Amino acid sequence: MATFGNARRTGRPRSAEADAAILAATRTALVELGWGRLTMGDVAARAGVAKTTLYRRWSSKSELVVDAVAVLFDELRLTDRGSLRADVEDMVRQIGELLDRPETKTALMAVMAESARDPALRLRIRDAIVGRQRHLVVQGRRRAQERGELPPDAPGAQNCADRADCPGSAGNAESAGNAEGPGGAEAAGCAGCGGAGGEGPGPGARAAARSTDLVFDVIAGAVVNRTLVSAEPVDEAWARAFTTLLLGGMAEADRQIREQEGAGNAPRA
Repeated sequence: MATFGNARRTGRPRSAEADAAILAATRTALVELGWGRLTMGDVAARAGVAKTTLYRRWSSKSELVVDAVAVLFDELRLTDRGSLRADVEDMVRQIGELLDRPETKTALMAVMAESARDPALRLRIRDAIVGRQRHLVVQGRRRAQERGELPPDAPGAQNCADRADCPGSAGNAESAGNAEGPGGAEAAGCAGCGGAGGEGPGPGARAAARSTDLVFDVIAGAVVNRTLVSAEPVDEAWARAFTTLLLGGMAEADRQIREQEGAGNAPRA
């Protein structure tokens, strides 16, 4: 079983150019060889680096492949298309196009299959791939609120929902006390977690985090199932129909979450 620690590695400073070459070589090799035949030595040879260079950066093949996939998802951008509907449709199509690329499809399916028997790998996938993209939902939600398309968050959520270092952030709502260091909740006077000496995320922060997680899970889950399981295209017609379904239930789901968290009522859809 692979383990993913936080120990700082020593040696020469990392080169962004070398890292990019290694991750690209990993994706190419995975498409050509498959998970079972892929080795760190093969990746090193393709990238033109020593195998020791790989092991200074990644302790295992699993860790390397997850990072090779994660950088592809970092390409996603939430472009302002003028409305919440247009923003969602565009993001759905972007994810579909990304998952339709052989390098993304092969690598993601390989690490997901391997993670079924490796809890540490599942955690790394959650942090490196899933967690890093939740900000897209936060950004889209806030943009829609500014346009008046969605009701504002409940009090206490505004400083939490998009802070990775705050327990009120999406994905961290159950991990109170995680805001440390410069720029954390203490520096921001975070309303949701109470800032310095706070008692964890308040109802507003928890409600915003749960709503963000729900929207992310619905979008990601539907598109992954469409492309990787059903092997069907995410075309314009499907993206439009899916967005209609999502937006039709979003406001009511948000209202129910607020009531469950005791964060006040939102207007009914």
